[in-house]
Amino acid sequence: MQFTTWLQLVLGRPFRRAGHRAALVAAGLPLHLAVVPMWLWLLGTLAALVPAVTPLPVLLTLLVTPLLTAGQRLRYRALIGKDLPRPAAPGPGRNWKSAVRRLTSRALWRQVCYHAVAGPLLAVLDLAVLAVWAAGLVAASIYVWIWALPPQWRVTEFGYTTQAAYITAGGLALLFLGPRLTGALVRLDTRAAEVLLGPSRTEKLTRRVADLAESRAGVLDAADAERRRIERDLHDGAQQRLVSLAVNLGLARATLGDLPADARKVIDEAHREAKEAIAELNSLVRGLHPAVLEDRGLDAALSGVAARLPIPVRVAVHLPQRPSPTVEAVAYFVVSEALTNVVKHAQATRADVTVERIGETLLVVVADDGAGGADLAAAGGGTGLAGLAKRVASVDGTFSCRSPAGGPTVITVELPCAP
Repeated sequence: MQFTTWLQLVLGRPFRRAGHRAALVAAGLPLHLAVVPMWLWLLGTLAALVPAVTPLPVLLTLLVTPLLTAGQRLRYRALIGKDLPRPAAPGPGRNWKSAVRRLTSRALWRQVCYHAVAGPLLAVLDLAVLAVWAAGLVAASIYVWIWALPPQWRVTEFGYTTQAAYITAGGLALLFLGPRLTGALVRLDTRAAEVLLGPSRTEKLTRRVADLAESRAGVLDAADAERRRIERDLHDGAQQRLVSLAVNLGLARATLGDLPADARKVIDEAHREAKEAIAELNSLVRGLHPAVLEDRGLDAALSGVAARLPIPVRVAVHLPQRPSPTVEAVAYFVVSEALTNVVKHAQATRADVTVERIGETLLVVVADDGAGGADLAAAGGGTGLAGLAKRVASVDGTFSCRSPAGGPTVITVELPCAP
């Protein structure tokens, strides 16, 4: 049993996918040789000094390159189940500008390099590997060929048995070497095809950045939706229960006049705690996602924030259309937190908030006439300014704070809001 397992590991594994790889090599040989006649034609025109004909083989090479590339993709997909990545398309259109754009694209010339330069080199390797397979099969089956000869030959040739044994051993060695050579050639061909027929490194990085940006936008949208759900649950659930509790305690305090003083004191304390809990929950709900922001937009939401502050705040919002919910929420929380910092730390007497859309950018400016001295570079990870900068960076925005000693402090935020 152990010998059988060892034999399967030694002989079975190399031959397991050898058939598909050998077929891939065989199918690649005519595709790799397809451009060779055109290069020979080009060399012939150059040698014969016929410059008028010289562009024809080059033009034909450019015309057949997309077809050869499609054939290579089909070969990989049909024989080993691999899909070669595609480069970025040069753009739609059938006018002369689009034709020039296609002819001058780097993707096309990388494909030409594969078919015209790498292809003939790979064809030589294809022929060598296929020759190893053919020689190995013929040599390993030499006894079959011998028994196909007339019986008189086997009678007259006494030394054929020893020679055939050597030839069979050589054939088995070639068959043992064939899968390894085929695998190495397939890996080399695949690497060349991925580099020259697929997207460039810059295109891969661009696609990766776009995928990451899309996935991050999905995460931000999911987080914003979760905040809205929590806000609705708190508003419709816990907040309503607290309101009902406060009402019942108020009714109990008003109607039960014959209670002892200690019991009335407990009811008064519970009623006050319930009202404070409602106020704190209202503040928490507004901090998660205020309903007015979703219903009426930034102008109404920021006006509500300014109305609750102890200092006068001028709010100017100029938006021809509402930005995305995620960008809108970021702008709201930035202004809300910035105004809270103004009240707590700036010793300001007034503040100004300006929100406007300039092209594809939402510009948010919060200014105050306070003492200044706010330093984002010296702020730790848990401070308000650092938190604002991180929140803005989450949507690829920019955050800057200019706050010289003695004031004024101006916070400028730019948020992308492309449609």
